[in-house]
Amino acid sequence: MEPALAIEGLSASYGRKGLALDDVSLVVPKGGIVALLGANGAGKTTLIRAATGLLGLHGGQTTKGAIRIAGEAVQHLPAHRRVRLGMAQVPEGRLVFKKLSVEDNLLVGAAVLPRAQRNESLESVYALFPRLKERREQVAGWLSGGEQQMVALGRALIGRPRLLLVDELSLGLAPIIVRQIYEQLRKVGDTLGASMLVVEQNARLALEFASFAYVLESGRVTVSGPASEVASSEAMRASYLGSESA
Repeated sequence: MEPALAIEGLSASYGRKGLALDDVSLVVPKGGIVALLGANGAGKTTLIRAATGLLGLHGGQTTKGAIRIAGEAVQHLPAHRRVRLGMAQVPEGRLVFKKLSVEDNLLVGAAVLPRAQRNESLESVYALFPRLKERREQVAGWLSGGEQQMVALGRALIGRPRLLLVDELSLGLAPIIVRQIYEQLRKVGDTLGASMLVVEQNARLALEFASFAYVLESGRVTVSGPASEVASSEAMRASYLGSESA
């Protein structure tokens, strides 16, 4: 069975600034949840941009390696073609359309669906996030940070992706809200069978949520393995987890 996402020997750079990714390989198995961890500047966002086809918009380029979605090489495909293959992203910072209503934000993500399926998929998002249904006509820019994150998740999920890339879900949110949203995300995985790559600075939470993990440092994978083993390693405890329980 082909993995949902396979990144093989990928290197990427931003002009003359040197390599942001250096020979990175990573696999997200079909139906699996994989965490990508690392400090600021480690290369996590660069990897997401490369996978989604948006690296060029940020002045970057891949210099070698391959990216495959369900076995199909996509490193030379534009972003919209990758979306058609079942990829969706929840971007860092949420990036909701603040002047549009909640429902209009969600329907942006439904553009990949046949018109007949859009209402059904919209209702499935509202079932997952009832608060968004209550606020469906409200302008998204007036929502709380947690509600905006729900909009960003709903916008990605409404197209029924097979592969979901989640970038810094917890950024700027209270811990209790983050846990609630992660629980909803777990339900998504169980219900849709979607594969997920979760980029997260909250290493402890990500390792609880994922089944497998990779750690990036200075653009290279330095640790990888089952999430429980990564969480118990002395290097991870010293560098990312600390000594106190969550």
